[in-house]
Amino acid sequence: MAVSTFIRCSHFRRLVGINSNAVALFLNTTRHSNYVKSRSYATSIDEIEDTIKYSTKKPEKKISKAMLMYLQRAKEHDEFMKKEIVEYEIGKRHLANMMGEDPECFTQADIDRSIQYLFPSGLFDPKARPMMEHPEKIFPSRKAAEFDESGRPFHSMFYTSKPNYYETLYNIVDKIKSLNDVEDSLIRQGTLPMDKVNLIGSTWFQKHEIENQLLESINDFEYNYLITSLERLSDHPLSRRATDFITKYRKTLNTHSNEVAIPPLEHDSTGRPYITVKNCMRKSARGEVTIWGNGSGKIIINGRDITYFEEIHHREQIIFPLLFTNMTDKVDIEATVNGGGPTGQSGAIRWGVAWGLRSFVDKAMVERMRVAGLLTRDWRRRERKKWGQEGARRKFSWNKR
Repeated sequence: MAVSTFIRCSHFRRLVGINSNAVALFLNTTRHSNYVKSRSYATSIDEIEDTIKYSTKKPEKKISKAMLMYLQRAKEHDEFMKKEIVEYEIGKRHLANMMGEDPECFTQADIDRSIQYLFPSGLFDPKARPMMEHPEKIFPSRKAAEFDESGRPFHSMFYTSKPNYYETLYNIVDKIKSLNDVEDSLIRQGTLPMDKVNLIGSTWFQKHEIENQLLESINDFEYNYLITSLERLSDHPLSRRATDFITKYRKTLNTHSNEVAIPPLEHDSTGRPYITVKNCMRKSARGEVTIWGNGSGKIIINGRDITYFEEIHHREQIIFPLLFTNMTDKVDIEATVNGGGPTGQSGAIRWGVAWGLRSFVDKAMVERMRVAGLLTRDWRRRERKKWGQEGARRKFSWNKR
């Protein structure tokens, strides 16, 4: 009504000088006021929360295809690992029940011991035995996401295609620069820097070990370049300050710090040298071997010559250490052995002969004997019969009808 009255009084509008724009503004204001008056307001708490939620809702971010694929692979990997861990726990409990132990206190050492018991001597090589370890140790670790949902990479060297590798090279250069600054300051003070890292007893990782650490595949050139850079860092006069960084890419060698002492030769009343080796073992055979120097190659076993063994290959077992060291006609051998069969007895005498010949040869020959396996005991035994089977591996015959 107020609007119609205002429109009719057009002569009054021209009188006071109101233009058309002011009229339009007034009409819009009036319509808005009418809308506000006629609008229903929320009175319940749920309606108020819905109003706030829809009013503050932000537009959803678009996830890149690469991120979607990564999330899918990560989900599949997590489900796979959960399944493997469940199967590992079930297998561990079954193995503990077989061994009659508490599954809750069954450790990895108990698992290894149980496998060694179930597969005792028939599988002499540890690599031939079945393996049962936690899936996190068996399956390689995966790289984390290298980019966010929008596709922006996290790593500054993402576009090099090998960010961890080039980051390592960058860290090496950064370490060298910082050591150079410290070296310059020490030289200005009149001090000669000499504090190199000690790398004795360790060696650089192999290519596959570097790849496992970086979680990236590298070629031979990149591996050699990385090792050269690390060697340059380790040759720095102050490389000891970067010991923690350098040792991450080195592994300790299994050195024999306590070298087995070779017993000296003994002499009898006539001055003839000899050496006696006790506890010669192979399977269930036990024996003792005496090697006399200044001999002619005579071999006596339990009061008989080498024909004590009827088979040729048993005789060859005893003669092989003498042929390997060129001592066939330079020493005499006296051996006493009991228990076991011809295979065990010949093996026990062979180890005793090889162990005693160390006192008659130089260190170079001893090292050759060690590499050839003459100084290693053969702990293999007959594999025991399994329950429910005819033998260690042989099964009972089964006929369907």
